[in-house]
Amino acid sequence: MSFYIKCGSVFIDECFKSDQYVLVENQIIREITVTPNPNIKVIDYSSYKVLPGFLDLHIHGREGADVMDAIPEAIEKISTSLAKHGVVGFLATTVTTTWEKSLAAFKNIGECYLSQPSGAQVLGAYNEGLFFTEDHKGAHDEQYFQPLTKEKISEIIVAANGSLKVVALAPELPNSDEVIKYLSEQKIIPMLGHTNATFKQTNQALCAGACGGVHVFNGMRGIHHREPGCAGAVLLDKDAYVEVIADGIHLHPGILSLIHRMKGSHKMGLISDCIVAGGMKDGDYKLGMLDVKVEQGIARTMSGSLAGSTLSLEKAVKNMINMADIAESDAINMATIAPARFLGINDKLGSIDIGKQASFTIVDENYEVIATFVAGSLVYKKEH
Repeated sequence: MSFYIKCGSVFIDECFKSDQYVLVENQIIREITVTPNPNIKVIDYSSYKVLPGFLDLHIHGREGADVMDAIPEAIEKISTSLAKHGVVGFLATTVTTTWEKSLAAFKNIGECYLSQPSGAQVLGAYNEGLFFTEDHKGAHDEQYFQPLTKEKISEIIVAANGSLKVVALAPELPNSDEVIKYLSEQKIIPMLGHTNATFKQTNQALCAGACGGVHVFNGMRGIHHREPGCAGAVLLDKDAYVEVIADGIHLHPGILSLIHRMKGSHKMGLISDCIVAGGMKDGDYKLGMLDVKVEQGIARTMSGSLAGSTLSLEKAVKNMINMADIAESDAINMATIAPARFLGINDKLGSIDIGKQASFTIVDENYEVIATFVAGSLVYKKEH
């Protein structure tokens, strides 16, 4: 099956080009031209912007479905909901709960990773939980924290059946350097979060092979002028990647701007950190074993801690442009090529290039999602 997408403007090589035709053939981008073959079908998006498909590498749930439900139907609901928001791939992200429920969630993610849902692709599993400390636990129930050991990590790897891509941990825990090196050997990305680690401890973990900071500034020791903390360490390390929740709640616009100045658009990835309440009305929900109340779209535990978000990625991109005064090209990079490089899938996703997967996010001038293509298939089209 071959067709052209006629673009009003298309984001190629980190800039917009006008009046281009993108040829899709057998799920792959085969050509980008201004003179299409007249014998091939054209899908007209000449009034819109065609972007690389968004990648959400840290998301717990949406529209009443939770990764921790540990059933294929939940992953399917999250997948189709994400497609409405321009996301073409995601890491199904866990949260702290009992060991048995955690392993069940990883087993389900592994099965969905092999079979794939009908919307955004499952790019793998992200373990957020279990291996944290109480000081910055956020919406994680400390009674279910586990000792950080190679044996525990190995059990998760087996349960996830090849899908485990990222493990978040607190580097001040015993055995952290050993576990970080073990994860790296297994081609799994170690990230640092929900931690009270000092600047020195964080740098030691980064030297051991940790790759960056989980939702930077949130769930970690912040910057003090005599102790730069975990946040200071991951921002200063030139190779460290940082996740950012750009909802205007987790981070002040000035801090978004500061992170961008420190990391640029290629070591800074937008995430939603969305929970089950995303796309739903305000009310009472669960995140793992904790009760969560959502008011005006803001999710908090009963103790007042922020509990993920109800953010969607197209809004995060728009917020970076409008709230943080970041260049549009940089904001797009943070939701596309930056996470693709971080996950090591930039040969397939993250940009619109010949030979890459034909996965696109099509938006209007206000960043409302008009359509989403995953591997050449239209998985979402806005009803007019």
